[in-house]
Formats: sequence, C-alpha cells, structure tokens
Amino acid sequence: MTTFVKHDPAPLEAAGLRWLAEAGARVPDIVSARPGRLELRRIDGGRLAAGGEEELGRMLATVHAAGAPRFGSLPAPGAFLVGRCELDSPEGDDWNDYYLQHRCLPLARRVGLDREVAEVRVEAPVEPVARLHGDLWSGNVLADTEGRPWLIDPAAYGGHREMDLAMLDLFGTIPARTAAAYDEVAPLADGWRERIPLWQLFPLLVHAVLFGGGYRRSAHDLAVRLAR
Repeated sequence: MTTFVKHDPAPLEAAGLRWLAEAGARVPDIVSARPGRLELRRIDGGRLAAGGEEELGRMLATVHAAGAPRFGSLPAPGAFLVGRCELDSPEGDDWNDYYLQHRCLPLARRVGLDREVAEVRVEAPVEPVARLHGDLWSGNVLADTEGRPWLIDPAAYGGHREMDLAMLDLFGTIPARTAAAYDEVAPLADGWRERIPLWQLFPLLVHAVLFGGGYRRSAHDLAVRLAR
C-alpha cells in the first residue's frame, strides 16, 4: 500500500473524512492521524468517467441526506478551517440567518466589506440540515484510475446542501451528469441554479481574507449585486 502524508493538516480533517465516509462518501483510508500529521492511502489519479460524474451526484445526495444535528455542527470538537481561514462555528437553526451572521459577515469584517455584505438578501428554501463536504471545489474531487470519484480535503459541517454544489461550480462547472444524478436521488428546490452566486459569496470572502487583491474586488461586486 502506498501512502501520502500531510504535515500540518486542518485540525478536523481526519474527523471530517470519517464523518463523510460514515454517510457513504468515497474518501481515502486513514492510515494514521495525530496532531500535525495525517497519513492517508494514496489514490492513483485518473480522469473522471461519465459514470464517475453520475456517481458523484448520487454520492453527494446521499451524504447530504445523512444530515447533521444543526447548522454549524462539526464532525468533532475543534477549530473550523476552510483552507487556512479559521472561523467560529456556533450552531443554529435558521440557515438564512446563519449563513449571513456566522459565515459571511465575520469574513467581510476582516476585509472591510461588512457594510456591503450586511445588505445581502439571503432567501433560501427551508430544508433539513445537510452534511457538507464544505470545501468542494473541483480540485477536491479526485478521480482514480477507474474514473471513480473520491472526496478529499473536507471542511465538513452542517449546512445547506446547495453550498457544496455552488462550490463545485466556483472554479469550474458542475458536470451535467452530476447535477442530473443528484436531482434524480434528491430533487433540488426550484431556483437552485439562480442561488449559486449567493452561496459563492462565502468562498470568495475566504479567498479575499487569504489572498486579497482581485478576490476582494470580486466579493465586493458580488455582494453589491446580491443586495439588489
């Protein structure tokens, strides 16, 4: 067995992988985990096949349906990090309020965009708490040599299921087969595609905190647009 060692992993990465695996996600096996070191079974890389794109959709729908106790719930006690951006993660019962107050505004204050972000309208349909990967950009979906999807590098928490889909769309596009397979297992609410920019505000703010520059401008412009 070939392994891959991550030095200084996110504090809850191992717990997040286990949490997702318990819900039916395909994730790398954990060989060993201790503070500052995470050893995983290496996945030989390939290209996501058409069947793999469909499996990704079904897998995400299954994981999301496994749920979490409340919005903001974490897989284990510890610090919540997205990338290297740490956030408090109190628990709540109203996603629309939670998203603005505990995901977007704390980041907006760090980059001087709190006034713009405070005006954003968050109006998502009420849904059960979903078990999220939390950082599901395309680079965190790994294909193996058989074209099957694996999920890596989670920032898992309880949230709205549309968050993972919006993140998957941020630096690429949601494969049509993935969206169709997801919707077949767990039909999405009307207007979910139109809400993608709303959920992308959060990762843009994360990038603004970490990297500034053009990400701050993008977050500013999107917040202004979402307030109209």
